[in-house]
Amino acid sequence: MARNFVDPEPKWFEDFELGDVMTTRGRTVDIGDITTFAGLTGDHYQLHTDAAFMAGNRFGQRIAHGPLTFTLAVGLIGLSGFYGDAIAALIEITALKAMKPVFAGDTVHVVATVVTHDASGPKYGTLGVNYSVRNQNDEEVMSFLQTMLAKRRQGEN
Repeated sequence: MARNFVDPEPKWFEDFELGDVMTTRGRTVDIGDITTFAGLTGDHYQLHTDAAFMAGNRFGQRIAHGPLTFTLAVGLIGLSGFYGDAIAALIEITALKAMKPVFAGDTVHVVATVVTHDASGPKYGTLGVNYSVRNQNDEEVMSFLQTMLAKRRQGEN
């Protein structure tokens, strides 16, 4: 049977359980990602854009922006189809922590774990998903908690 990759599969709040885990595919960060992100955001801080400056820095080379790593993580989960079409809105991002730098040439993936599941309303529930962003050596480079509003099955009737 052919799958439709344009429309996400129907999914509801009730399809998620505490402890559900999704591991995404990898995505290699390249220098073009870093320079494009700098151009899009206006963040031309030397850590990201000045190779000569960074050669003498503790990292020895340019590093990816923290918000770039964050957005790549969100995108990888989106591409995975983990949420289907269940998500109605983002509520908040909390506890974002960058533990290690991401360099051009690193391949990142995400291990996402459902850590909160609150069915407080008739139409929507809230899901809290911990994102652990890891590099090609499976070292955690960033983590954060994303809390979202998810459609409930009975709320659609």
